[in-house]
Amino acid sequence: MTTAFDPVDLAGTRLANRIAMAPMTRSRADATSRTPTALVAEYYAQRATAGLIITEGVQPVPGGQGYPFTPGLHSRAQIAAWREVTDAVHARGGRIFAQLMHAGRIGHPDLLDGDLHPVAPSPVAAAGQVFTPEGPKDYPVPRELTADQIREAVEGFATAARNAVEAGFDGVEVHGANGYLIHQFLATGSNHRTDEWGGPVAHRIRFAAEVVRAVAAEIGPERTGLRISPANTLNDISETETEELYTALLDAVEPVGIAYLHVLETAPERRPLVLDLRKRFTGTFILNPATEGPTGADSLALVEDGTTDLVAFGRLFVANPDLPARLRTDGPYNPLDPSTMYGGDARGYVDYPAL
Repeated sequence: MTTAFDPVDLAGTRLANRIAMAPMTRSRADATSRTPTALVAEYYAQRATAGLIITEGVQPVPGGQGYPFTPGLHSRAQIAAWREVTDAVHARGGRIFAQLMHAGRIGHPDLLDGDLHPVAPSPVAAAGQVFTPEGPKDYPVPRELTADQIREAVEGFATAARNAVEAGFDGVEVHGANGYLIHQFLATGSNHRTDEWGGPVAHRIRFAAEVVRAVAAEIGPERTGLRISPANTLNDISETETEELYTALLDAVEPVGIAYLHVLETAPERRPLVLDLRKRFTGTFILNPATEGPTGADSLALVEDGTTDLVAFGRLFVANPDLPARLRTDGPYNPLDPSTMYGGDARGYVDYPAL
């Protein structure tokens, strides 16, 4: 019987186990250069016993930033700084993918340089507020992307993927979930376009599919992953035709031969769709399952029964840098300090003890 502690081949990259560290924003990058710091390298190196680390969302282009103190992969300085991170992880035997995340309408001009402004498929503001240097502010109405700007955004993802490989990453994950730019194209609530990128399902999946194809063409499909979150309402997302939408998207990207599909399960009742996607996808399948609390040791059984190839753990990895060792015995686990999740210094970031 296969267990979560058995190694697995990820499209040619050997993973020591089937426990993935889910991408989680921690907002510890340098405020000016958007480069990861030495603390960031220490943080990921501490968690190198994960079979696969997927980093926090990294903006592929300057205008893709959605939160304060988040890192980019669009400058020479950022590439060099990320090399320190990947070297530290590899020195401890780990494997690490960079998650490329364009926030789209989730952001604010106060977080961006010059005259940059949040963009989206349509000029529809998200409900809610974002934290800025001056405090919480309402999300602004985004600028609608033109056809040429959409193509530039696709190229931005591909260029950032090339930068990630230069920085030493084992691959990249395209973030198509959680209400950010790619998800905004998928969802009818945020995509009111009537051209080839909006309207019917076949048009709404186009941007996501083009990004995946462009990234895979740039760095190889074996280094490319995709994350989705069917029926997720985070960041004021409103979807329709969910089953048809994600089935069509998978059918569009499956021929590319990407390394993995990472699914964030939003509710237990979505399991039939998860299982259908699992059956349809021929690559490695990663599941962040819907649970009442943080994903725990009981979710390891999802590998044993074949529901998934890897299980992704989020908040439990924040407080437990040596999580795979703790999962073997189901604890003990360090308690999480939520007040240190976003921004700050070493406290609540690299000071959680190992066993």
